[in-house]
Amino acid sequence: MMEHAVDFGAIILADLVLSGDNALIIGMAAAGLAPELRARAIMFGMVIAALLRIVFAVIATKLLGIPGLLFLGGLLLCWVCWRLYQEILANVDARAEHALEMAEDPEAGYTGPPRRTLRQALWTITIADVSMSLDNVLAVAAIADGDTFKLVFGLGLAILLMAFAATLIMKLLTRYPVISWLGLIVLIYVAGHMLFRGVFDINYGVGPMLGLIEGMDLSKGH
Repeated sequence: MMEHAVDFGAIILADLVLSGDNALIIGMAAAGLAPELRARAIMFGMVIAALLRIVFAVIATKLLGIPGLLFLGGLLLCWVCWRLYQEILANVDARAEHALEMAEDPEAGYTGPPRRTLRQALWTITIADVSMSLDNVLAVAAIADGDTFKLVFGLGLAILLMAFAATLIMKLLTRYPVISWLGLIVLIYVAGHMLFRGVFDINYGVGPMLGLIEGMDLSKGH
């Protein structure tokens, strides 16, 4: 029971600390709209971002079950950790908070007549989010470790948080940067575990697959 609770907590934490770049894109895109369109752009943008993560994460969960790809996933997650480290140093969460606040203020940002439709803004947000979803996908898929229910449940809760409290979350991460650092530590641990399994796991590791080592059963419950 405790193991499941830890996994759920790790998924939610990873999704939150990796949400700064998406919040920044959504806030900037919404701020460029006429004030009456911004709230819908922010809401739909957050929902699109979350739904894309669920779809991609379920796919990634299946792919990570293919022998050899777990090791590759571990290497990519190391890149995610490096990106998150750079974002923490660049204070991306504070910039995202400012962008969202500006978008939510009808007197800030662009206040003239509509220059583009809501659909165009959402298309811009969606394209940007697709290109930025790999980090969340790898993190949550690795933590869920093949458990689709755990994956969808964890990300489903993150959807509610990001859709209805995005600015509050950015304020929280800005005021308490230790949360971001804690998330980074969790992701580093997950990446290390993925790499270890990617080499030594008897079912998915590159070592046993190439006949270099006998391998170990590292699946949960062993």
